[in-house]
Amino acid sequence: MEVRLHNVRLDAGNALELFAGYDLILDGADNFATRYLVNDAAAILRKPYVWGSIFRFDGQVSVFWEQYGPTYRDLYPEAPPAGSVPSCGEGGVFGMLCAAVGSLMVTEAVKLITGVGRSLLGRVALFDALGGTWREIKVSRDPEAERITELTDYEAFCGITPAADAGTEHTVTATQLATMLASRTAGLKDFQLVDVRETGEYDIVRIDGAVLIPQGRILAGDAWHELPQDTDIVFHCKAGTRSAAVLAAARAAGYERVSHLEGGILAWVRDVEPDKPVY
Repeated sequence: MEVRLHNVRLDAGNALELFAGYDLILDGADNFATRYLVNDAAAILRKPYVWGSIFRFDGQVSVFWEQYGPTYRDLYPEAPPAGSVPSCGEGGVFGMLCAAVGSLMVTEAVKLITGVGRSLLGRVALFDALGGTWREIKVSRDPEAERITELTDYEAFCGITPAADAGTEHTVTATQLATMLASRTAGLKDFQLVDVRETGEYDIVRIDGAVLIPQGRILAGDAWHELPQDTDIVFHCKAGTRSAAVLAAARAAGYERVSHLEGGILAWVRDVEPDKPVY
């Protein structure tokens, strides 16, 4: 057996060249931009691929093959709003789940290579680790979907705003935030600290003086009336991903006096209040 290592980041510029040398692709990517890229490259090259995804206590596995059945785009025609789905680092993953989903992915790969059994093409296997159960749903090819013929800008497709767009002037560190909060307590500075996590996360650990407004409400447009444009606002989440998405949305909505906490509450605990719990 020969193992080839490709020490490059997979992107639209190299995916077709890399995949061309292989008969089967296994996709365990942890972000939507890469998943759509893998799907489209495999479709253009008419190659099958095994897809697996895990989040918290749930896993999903399927086989996609544009030549004979549905693709990932039939299952997820549109990417979720940027930042609306916490990363594994933010949401957490039940460690043993990786083995269960990975094992099924390898099983599907061997079946495709050897031609035995019935593959998961057209079906998605769903694993509930807490319940210890497997179930499946069927997915069909969209007859009205246009055939995939070229790669695109997948970060733009998924609504991902490059970090450079935010600019360093819209980012504060944990120690800077601590100084700002001390100045606010002393009556020397006025700003609003907004926690964009979920209620359960807020109950575990919080920064004193923060107001909880979950990201979903802001991105849906339901909470803008709670965020005055004439006051400085600092957003924060667990690690910085969700707050960056909210920051981008706020700036697009016309807010100028906004920033977010670099590294989220994990950085805050690490640098300012190490006695507080993390999750």
